[in-house]
Amino acid sequence: MTKHEPLKHNEAIMNRLNKEQRTKIIAALVEGNSLRATARMCNVAFNTVLKLVPEIGKACADYQDRTLRNLSCKLIQCDEIWSFCYAKDKNVPDDKRGKFGYGDVWTWVAIDAETKLVPSFMVGTRGAETAKRFMQDLAARLANRVQLTTDGHRVYLNAVEEAFGSDIDYAMLVKLYGNDAEAETRYSPAECIGCQTVGITGKPDSKNVSTSFVERQNLTMRMMMRRFTRLTNAFSKKVENHFWAIALHYMHYNFCRIHQTLRVTPAMEAGIAGHVWTLEELVGLLEENFNATAA
Repeated sequence: MTKHEPLKHNEAIMNRLNKEQRTKIIAALVEGNSLRATARMCNVAFNTVLKLVPEIGKACADYQDRTLRNLSCKLIQCDEIWSFCYAKDKNVPDDKRGKFGYGDVWTWVAIDAETKLVPSFMVGTRGAETAKRFMQDLAARLANRVQLTTDGHRVYLNAVEEAFGSDIDYAMLVKLYGNDAEAETRYSPAECIGCQTVGITGKPDSKNVSTSFVERQNLTMRMMMRRFTRLTNAFSKKVENHFWAIALHYMHYNFCRIHQTLRVTPAMEAGIAGHVWTLEELVGLLEENFNATAA
């Protein structure tokens, strides 16, 4: 039997990954490949890829937290998207049931309808506490009064009021669905038979009350992050890695990926970046984060 060369799996090898190897791994991940597919494509071990995700994810999260401040956005849309970690709710063991990170996990996303920048995202439950923290984080990043649109999820009401007070033009877009007995057995919702605009605070312009862009962003998440793909075993096993993967996704989306309709990246359109970031620059955040931690 032919003796094959062992995979690069030990810690010493992982620490010696050069920038080119890291860039190849990140390039595969941001294009929607799973961890194992990325490992095969880049000729490294699964654990090498798994170890890199939190490292680059934290660097991306820290950079965006510092940079996405004092934003001059005008039209913000927010929504939340479902996923799960460890197992679906119905399959979570009794000793882990009710603990965050086991079962349903929701990602809350805000998008600027004009620049397509995603200034804030948060991973948590679909409850009032996560909504409150999400809106407070969003409010802290904005430099001026904005018009905000959300869906009819009721937890937004108190969350927006606590974060913005009266300094916002806020409306809900409530979708009305017909009765469909098959809705529980498929992933698409029942047929939408109408929308109702509900003004909540200030004077929102009815022409700009929409959630179309943030709902399209949800599709982008499912297409570009394997963890969000339905009916596979690529879901996140740990909620921490789930968050780091999302941080990497939005760093790439905001700074590296040219938006088709804008012809520039969202960060460039928003005046935050002066050029299209390369993946090598994104990987360079690892060194910056390491040096900052060491200092």
